[in-house]
Amino acid sequence: MQKEIKHTFYFTQTPEEIWDYLTKPELMEQWLMPSDFQPVVGHHFRFTNPNNTFVVCEVLEVKPFTNLAYVWKNDWAVTKTPYTSKVSWTLTAIEGGTELLLVHSGFELFKDLVAHNSGWVFLCNKLGELLKVPKK
Repeated sequence: MQKEIKHTFYFTQTPEEIWDYLTKPELMEQWLMPSDFQPVVGHHFRFTNPNNTFVVCEVLEVKPFTNLAYVWKNDWAVTKTPYTSKVSWTLTAIEGGTELLLVHSGFELFKDLVAHNSGWVFLCNKLGELLKVPKK
């Protein structure tokens, strides 16, 4: 079984602009979920799902404008199928914008892989739409 999700997205914004949407809680909330994220290695934080369940995380890597990685643990009390996985973002400056690589690895159950795969595609497309809106 494939144990990771891997997607590449392309944006016309710079890596610095995309980085803000990956690391500033007020911007993350607009496309991902509310969180108490801080781009500091070792920081424990959580995302709050719309159904008030949580994704518990820990920052593993921060290389501004280039790499971000964190542990991603599901809400074990709700799902009854605990797992710990890793989300990694890699930003690469390209002509005309940024290539954003998402790798979410560590899945044991196919249903978790499938659910997160479609979720990440939806969320990253939402991010793309948000980035197209002119700033005030």
